[in-house]
Amino acid sequence: MDDKDTLSHEFRLADTATNQANKALVLEYQKEFGGAGLEPTQVIDAYTGSDYQWHGVYPFEDRHGAEAVAEIWKPLLKSWEHVQRRQDIFIAGASVSGGDWVLSVGNFLGMFERDWLGIPATGKMAFLRLCEFHRVDAGKITETYFHTDLISVMKQAGVDPLPPQTGAEFVFPGPRTHDGIVLEPQDAGESAKTLELMQRMAKNLGDNPEVDMDPRKLAETWHDDMIWYGPSGVGSTMGIGGFKRQHQTPFRRALYANRIFNGHKSRFSEGVYGGWVGWPSLSLKVVSGGYMGMPATGANIDMRVVDIYRRDGDKLAENWVFIDTPYVLKQQGLDIFERMQELVHRP
Repeated sequence: MDDKDTLSHEFRLADTATNQANKALVLEYQKEFGGAGLEPTQVIDAYTGSDYQWHGVYPFEDRHGAEAVAEIWKPLLKSWEHVQRRQDIFIAGASVSGGDWVLSVGNFLGMFERDWLGIPATGKMAFLRLCEFHRVDAGKITETYFHTDLISVMKQAGVDPLPPQTGAEFVFPGPRTHDGIVLEPQDAGESAKTLELMQRMAKNLGDNPEVDMDPRKLAETWHDDMIWYGPSGVGSTMGIGGFKRQHQTPFRRALYANRIFNGHKSRFSEGVYGGWVGWPSLSLKVVSGGYMGMPATGANIDMRVVDIYRRDGDKLAENWVFIDTPYVLKQQGLDIFERMQELVHRP
């Protein structure tokens, strides 16, 4: 993706056969990965290209090749037993930035029996929110952007490294309409409507940078009873008023100075669903304190962000958001994994 990418209303029409083939490929990969046990290397190698690039949230970061990527998963598979992928959204399409992509959103569910990433095991069921953007070329996965919510796992283990959040904390549900796993070809016109609405909404946000944005502007693209599923540390909220009070206003008050949009690595839609991933999406300056308990450090930070949307008619109804919050906080001088260890081992 060119860093000068803009939120244009361009829509790239993916070949239906390509979409369907790519979805079938990723579904088969997920199935075989789930049956690989503690040694997923061969499965990853079979489905990925020779120059496979994997980009993960902090502390995983960038990996190259099947063996290096498998080393991310092995500790999880050793710590969590009976792991199941609970998929909620699954779409494919051609990104406006180039390439054919498959998007998967949901949770890993398992019994958290042994410590993982320093997070103390609970011996109970746990959920790991996940989002994967897979680029597919000539029948192979060549690039992946992986987002997850590690702070949510910490909270499930009873170790919360952050102050109370503004929104609600719970396991992300799937779409209200229960139709997010899109296996059948979709009408290109409907897909184009979704992408245009997503981009118009984002442009409205960028064109109205004031802290107290007029809710009538938000209402042009959002339903009144919209649901915004935010990451742990921020939480989820409902309705335009709730969105402004529990996310937008606190975020803009603390972080909105010197805002730069860096573009998206992938941005596409299929049917009434669409999404994008930026690496980073935004660059900002921390101008005041309070957001997630952090002081006004004056730090310049990058934000790796995923947004997934469901369109209902001519407005957006649901938005699933992933932010690499540990990376955001680390840039401000707080390593939440070190902080977690202090909480776990305090006298």
